[in-house]
Amino acid sequence: MTFAATPRSRSEDRRISPVFWVLLAVFGTSGWAVYSGFGNSSFGVFLFVVAGWVVSLCLHEYAHARTALHGGDITVGAKGYLTLNPLKYTNVLLSFVLPVVFVILGGIGLPGGSVWIERSRIQGRLKHSLISAAGPLVNLVLGAALLIPVGAGWLDDPGFSMEWNGSAWPWGYTPIACAFAFLGFLQISAALLNLLPVPGLDGFGIIEPWLSYGARRSVEPFAPYGLLAVFALLWQPEVRHLFSGAVFGVMHLFGVTDDNLAALGQVLFRFWES
Repeated sequence: MTFAATPRSRSEDRRISPVFWVLLAVFGTSGWAVYSGFGNSSFGVFLFVVAGWVVSLCLHEYAHARTALHGGDITVGAKGYLTLNPLKYTNVLLSFVLPVVFVILGGIGLPGGSVWIERSRIQGRLKHSLISAAGPLVNLVLGAALLIPVGAGWLDDPGFSMEWNGSAWPWGYTPIACAFAFLGFLQISAALLNLLPVPGLDGFGIIEPWLSYGARRSVEPFAPYGLLAVFALLWQPEVRHLFSGAVFGVMHLFGVTDDNLAALGQVLFRFWES
């Protein structure tokens, strides 16, 4: 009975959650609806971006957990971190609710809280750095996957027309291209924010293992406030403008050279204003 129960338990620890499958279904269905012009395009963009954003948050946290598992923390499976279930993470409010609210209010991909890794089980500074780097890397890869089709023109349609606020859609971009660009903008912004060397963010987690014991202890009290500090700074117009410029610069590397695309995606996303 012991041998039969152990494999089944490990399998359950790594089985993808139905919650994640539902999120993927909403993401794919809303994307198809926007692409085909079915229903309200603006509301479709909203569903596409929110579902895609939550999916990316799940994958971000999964990357941390999976890398930690290979690094030596075998407890991540029992905690449910490998199921991609957003309800299993240590702080649903920080990891998912606040980032989604911030997207709705501010249009920036605010990084969420992280999974709880038992660092004492992991040996080697490089492994600790890789665990922290895994999440932002996922956001960067997802951003590239969203932006390259836009930059290559694969989502363009010269004959596209749509009614918007009682008149013809005045821009030449399709809603699905705008949606891809806005969601890609969120992914790049999340990656750049997470890579900041601020206590509590992944960027600091990357360099922390290489700092002296005294330096780590002196910074430790500020870790709970790092995300709040970033949140406050982003509300300052000057800081927000500089940060957006950096995000657009990365987007240009993937071929999206018109910054209006992401802005139009945000306009469509805010369906309640149309």
